[in-house]
Amino acid sequence: MNYTPFFKSIIDQDRSAVVICNLEHEIIYMNPAAVKNYEKWGGEKLVGQSLLNCHNENSVKKIKEVIKWFEESEENNIIYTFYNKKQNKDVYMVALRDEEKLIGYYEKHEYRNQETMNMYDFA
Repeated sequence: MNYTPFFKSIIDQDRSAVVICNLEHEIIYMNPAAVKNYEKWGGEKLVGQSLLNCHNENSVKKIKEVIKWFEESEENNIIYTFYNKKQNKDVYMVALRDEEKLIGYYEKHEYRNQETMNMYDFA
């Protein structure tokens, strides 16, 4: 069975920005929330570009350190990278692996705000 459509749907339905990169730091996918979040920097046009071009020198150094850490052990899979006080969110880098090795990483945003949607509100 091809699970790809299921995994893509999970990422696409996430209300938080998810930016997926290969090990060359090329942005290979942005979910709709990420496209919208990064619209003023090019949105969907960022796909195919280097994530490193979107960061300052210190951030680039940190990103490369995280990748090295991911490569050191299969146990090293997620690291907290930033808190955005204005948007009340945490940002993480998460390792992506196939059955054998590290293949990339993604940036995940998690908001700390309490949910405003009513439970089971089908309206």
